[in-house]
Amino acid sequence: MAKTAADCTTMADIRENIDRVDRALMALFAERWSFIGRAAEIKAGLDIPADVPERVREVRDNAHRNAEVLGLDGAFYEEIWARLIDRAIAHEKALLGEK
Repeated sequence: MAKTAADCTTMADIRENIDRVDRALMALFAERWSFIGRAAEIKAGLDIPADVPERVREVRDNAHRNAEVLGLDGAFYEEIWARLIDRAIAHEKALLGEK
């Protein structure tokens, strides 16, 4: 059963809810990934390269800011997003036939 952290009274509760949140995060990552493939399709039709530095900066800045709004370490989550972005760009490059 979904609980808040404050509602958890045992380590089993904590573990169950961390696993639940992890599954939800993976579902969100899968949804995000679906947009990456679609972006490549749209970019191909518009002759836009996979790597658009201005957008990369914007997404990283958003991650940093969104993390801080939630009381998280902005720099840490920006680093995680940098890895996500790098993987997305590599995937788009492959789909677009870029080197």
